[in-house]
Amino acid sequence: MIGRAVLVLALWAGAVAAQTLDGSVRPNARPVPEIEAPVIRPRARGTVEAGALLRPQARPYIRADLTHGAATRPQARAEVGLFAFSPYALSVSMRPVLRPRTIEEAGAQRRLARIRGQVCDDVSIQGEAIGPVNGAGACGIEQAVSVRSVAGVMLNPRATMDCRTAASLKRWVEQGAIPAVGDEGGGVAGLRVVSHYACRNRNNAADGRLSEHAKGRAIDIAGIRLRSGREITVLRDWNSARDGARLRQMWRAACGLFGTVLGPDANRFHRDHFHFDTARYRSGSYCR
Repeated sequence: MIGRAVLVLALWAGAVAAQTLDGSVRPNARPVPEIEAPVIRPRARGTVEAGALLRPQARPYIRADLTHGAATRPQARAEVGLFAFSPYALSVSMRPVLRPRTIEEAGAQRRLARIRGQVCDDVSIQGEAIGPVNGAGACGIEQAVSVRSVAGVMLNPRATMDCRTAASLKRWVEQGAIPAVGDEGGGVAGLRVVSHYACRNRNNAADGRLSEHAKGRAIDIAGIRLRSGREITVLRDWNSARDGARLRQMWRAACGLFGTVLGPDANRFHRDHFHFDTARYRSGSYCR
C-alpha cells in the first residue's frame, strides 16, 4: 500500500518537472491531471477576496508643461484637447484698423436721426406724429401719425393712420412683402399707397357704413417698387406667371396681421389694390 503511494507521488513529481517556467510542456512529458478551476464568488465593491489576482492598471501620465497651457507645439496641445489650434495659426493676431472719427460721427448722426424720426415708439416706423385728427361725424383719429417708411421700405405718398395700423403694416412688410420678393430686383424699396386716411363710406359709396379709412385704420397698396426701379402692380401682375405667386404670398401673409384683407378676388372695387385694415371681428380676420 505504501509502495503504491510512493509510485504515484513519483509520477506526479516527474510530470511537474517536465513543465517549463513559461507553462509549456516538454516533449514526451507525461500529462498533468486537470484541476478544476476555483469558483470566484462575487464580492462587494471595495473589497478583495482572499487569493484573487489583481491586474495592474496604468496610471495617467500628467505632463506638467500642459497643465496650464504652456507654450508647446500645437500638435502636442491638441493631443490633450486643451488648445486645438492649427499648426499654421498665427501666434499673434493682428489688431483691427480703427475707423476714422468722421465715419463714427456720421454713424452716430444717422442713429440720432432715426431716433428723432421714429413714431409709435418704434425706430422701424419713421414719420411724424400728428396728434388728434378731427373729421366730420365719426371720422377722425385720436392719435394720428404720418408714416414715411416702415422696416426701411418707403411709402409713396406718406400715409396717415393710427399706431396700431402702422405696427401691423410694419409686420406685414417684414413677414410678407420682403420674403415674397426676396432678391428679385434687389429687394423691396417702396410701396405705392393709393389710399389711407379719408373721411368716406365703404367703397366710396354715397351712403352706407363708414369705411375704416375714416378712422385711420386702413391703407390701400397698389404696387411694390423694387430697388431696380421695376414695380410689381396688383392690377397687372395678380395673374401673371412672373409675379402672381409673389402677390398671393403677400396677400396670405396679411391675413391675421390685419382684421380685413381684400384683394382682386374680393370684388371689382379691389381689382387693382390690396386693402388692409385693423378692424376687430369676433370671428377673427376676414380675408378675401
